[in-house]
Amino acid sequence: MSPSPSSPPRSEAEQIVLLTRELEWSRLKIQALEERLRLELIRKYGPRSEKLSDNQLQLLDLEPGVSTEEVEAESRREPLPAASPATTRKKNKSGKHPGRQELPAHLPRVERIIACTPEQCVCQSCGKDKTVIGYEQSEQLDVEPARYFVVVIRREKRACRACAEGVSAAPLPERIIEKGLVSDRVVIDTIVNKYSDHLPLYRQSAILERDTGVSISRTTMDGWIMRVGEMLIPVAGAMRRELLAGSYIQADETPVPVQMHDNRGKNYQAYLWQYGVPGGNVVFDFRMGRGREGPKNFLGQFEGILQTDGYTAYDRTGGAKIVHAACWAHARRKIYDALKLSPDDRTARQLVERIDELFAVDAEARHAGMDHAARHALRRERSGPVIDLLKKEMEAAQLAALPASALGKGIAYTLSLWHKLTRFQFHPELELSTNVAENSMRPVVLGRRNWIHVGSEEAGPKVAAILSVVETCRRLNVPVREYLAWVLPGLGDVSVQKVNQYTPAVWAASRS
Repeated sequence: MSPSPSSPPRSEAEQIVLLTRELEWSRLKIQALEERLRLELIRKYGPRSEKLSDNQLQLLDLEPGVSTEEVEAESRREPLPAASPATTRKKNKSGKHPGRQELPAHLPRVERIIACTPEQCVCQSCGKDKTVIGYEQSEQLDVEPARYFVVVIRREKRACRACAEGVSAAPLPERIIEKGLVSDRVVIDTIVNKYSDHLPLYRQSAILERDTGVSISRTTMDGWIMRVGEMLIPVAGAMRRELLAGSYIQADETPVPVQMHDNRGKNYQAYLWQYGVPGGNVVFDFRMGRGREGPKNFLGQFEGILQTDGYTAYDRTGGAKIVHAACWAHARRKIYDALKLSPDDRTARQLVERIDELFAVDAEARHAGMDHAARHALRRERSGPVIDLLKKEMEAAQLAALPASALGKGIAYTLSLWHKLTRFQFHPELELSTNVAENSMRPVVLGRRNWIHVGSEEAGPKVAAILSVVETCRRLNVPVREYLAWVLPGLGDVSVQKVNQYTPAVWAASRS
């Protein structure tokens, strides 16, 4: 850069300083562009490509139609990035083999006795018969394939022979689908297969025809699901009231395509918002958009703790005393992205390891079976100093990092949410992360790849109600088939005032 005619000429030292600054800025700019390119290539070729060097990624990008097998094969040729000291210590720590897993005691046992061969039954020395003195015992998990059969219902009819009073027949039991061709168990099996095991209806229809010879269309099965979803909407409403009566909620959201019947042939991107408490109820709320109206309408005047990621739609929701908390797993992920792009970046590795120290404290409390009060005391002793040190290190790293770089963005994200991230120091029940909520979203993401979309806007709330019940049963360790078989028959006749007695939490409490 040459000085303007009006400005005084710069000395040689000033020019050197200026050129040095421009060179440093250019270096950081190139680094940010290289990071962006590497991140795009990793997204293109999948998680396995994180192990590859920049040269390997560029070679793959020059070849059209690279398969995942080729990416995996290439990744095996490159050693993994240097592990952190904590990871290395964990890998080097040798321990005893855990041994063979014991099969659950609640499973029924079927004994199968294997007799000795005739040669083994006779003593080779004296020729006399040997006596059974015991058994060598082992256990194997076995399975019987699904057995379909026809239930013939014969309702008793009675009449009086002495007079012409008429004929009376035994009443029909309550059913989920009145006058349906299949039993309640087949309907429930269809629900669990789709929303727990992510098996789309067209596959279920094909399996049923293959195994039984009975042809039931996908449309008919969809009708069963919509009926069940409609019945469960009041139950999901009662679960929402239970959730809002508590003091702590984790929230997350994920897109879900909705089939629009407007002859355009395109799906509309709607959203499933999830609200739950660790170890308790999970309630899904279907919305056609991602705006603030969703959490605002769901939360109402909730004034407890709301823990989310950094999405701003959760701000200015709930009551006046609501406490907003953030998630350390999201913050760590942002910094770890920088480490994936530059495995030799000591600053990124140091920040990731510092955040891992916070999670290690909570892991220690969890393994020791501590309650919230004991964990809170441990956090004050161990996590407090880590938080203070981490903030100083992040502020120092922010001065040296280019704002557009992955590390710069990660630090900026974390520091912008610092007051929300550190609230776990003052609220004993608050978890470090919303990983529990994200785990509850995985069935939706897996299912979305299989059943592709929600059939209509009207179907959204029904699907949300089914997902709420299925995921809550999973969290509470409630057998979902048993619960649905108990709650669904006759649920349509239950009054709104009594529906709170039919939630998974109430059923689990009654069983225990």
